[in-house]
Amino acid sequence: MSQLVGNLLVAQSGGPTAAINASVAGVVTEAGRHPDTIEEIYGGLNGIYGILNEEIIDIQEEQRATIDALRFAPAAALGTCRYKIDFKKKPEKAAQDMDRLFEVFKAHNIRYFFYAGGNDSQDTSHKIHLEAEKRGWEMRVIGVPKTIDNDLPHTDSCPGYGSAIKYCATTVREVGMDVASMATDDGSCCIIEVMGRSAGWIAAGTVLAKGGNPANPPHIVLLPEIQYDVDEFVAKVKETIAAYGYCVVVVGEGIKNKAGEEIGADKTRLDAFGHPVLAGAAEKLKDYIQEKLNTKTRTVMLGYAQRAAAHWASLTDINNGFACGEAAVRAAVGGQSGYMVKIVRNPTPNGTIEWSTGLQPLGDIANVEHFVPREWIAEDGFLPNQEFVNYAGPLIEGEVRPRMVNGLPDYVRLTKNKVEKVLPPRG
Repeated sequence: MSQLVGNLLVAQSGGPTAAINASVAGVVTEAGRHPDTIEEIYGGLNGIYGILNEEIIDIQEEQRATIDALRFAPAAALGTCRYKIDFKKKPEKAAQDMDRLFEVFKAHNIRYFFYAGGNDSQDTSHKIHLEAEKRGWEMRVIGVPKTIDNDLPHTDSCPGYGSAIKYCATTVREVGMDVASMATDDGSCCIIEVMGRSAGWIAAGTVLAKGGNPANPPHIVLLPEIQYDVDEFVAKVKETIAAYGYCVVVVGEGIKNKAGEEIGADKTRLDAFGHPVLAGAAEKLKDYIQEKLNTKTRTVMLGYAQRAAAHWASLTDINNGFACGEAAVRAAVGGQSGYMVKIVRNPTPNGTIEWSTGLQPLGDIANVEHFVPREWIAEDGFLPNQEFVNYAGPLIEGEVRPRMVNGLPDYVRLTKNKVEKVLPPRG
């Protein structure tokens, strides 16, 4: 394979995670080890949407210490988007977008492109890889996995997931202790809602808070993979309150009833991808419990906190995210294109886990969702089982200690020195 010399562009897409910046730091760090191949290191602001508008920054102008600290910062340092190049529904617009993208790539001699994101982002990377081949533009495209939803196939896990469940499980444990301390003879219920429209990985991860004790919360975990009979759920809540005096429930936002309908869906509003907006499954379950059991019930919505809590990130997760960025650059410099980096779990004889990376063709990844296996869920569907605990436990190991100033974490931010635009404004 002949050496390919040119510039590198890295961008981020979709919902941020506590580990997405670690992957960018890994890309930038590894890119700096190949000065004979990679001439300039650029960042695309706000993903593909920003690149279409030629919004590019020079990452080499950032301080080395900033890049080192970036791996521990929350949010998406380069900015993100949910922009989809959709050849099926908008073929003419998609063709125009591709033309514009390659105008930008050529204008800035982009020969290495890395996109950190989830399902739609890997689909975008795959399309760009195929277009580069079709257009004869020699460029190496590698997808970098990211999503707290943990629903990308062919990878052990996704950077961001371990940190999300570390935070969520901790919060469930703390809230559970609070609820238990307030329990009276009348009993009480607390429903905690977490992200996860189709896949219940985050909700399932909160089972780690139990610590192996059936009496500890969460007592019930509702996953989008299972269709629930609401009356059976209420009976389970009643049984739990009778046993412990209180019940803590964790629900994935996309949970479904027996008819397969999303309990929290607001069909009058659609999101950017045409899905009904999820407007509070926890609230609807609360109303049902109070109606049927006349039990004091409260809800907790973790919202953005579950993906932004970098102060309680998993060190394993951050290290794996960084390693994915490094591996992406090594693969591209080595001549690979059209792949996503994947995380590989290597159990050792002494019971510990060694982590490594591999490559998976983007065509195997794009638009494919990976769900919690049914065999990792209890027969009645109300809790993940020990097999899931064995999977998730190693992902939350290790703590991150952010730099503190005046009692609060002091996270770095990029200066974002923009590269001069050379093209006419996007039409």
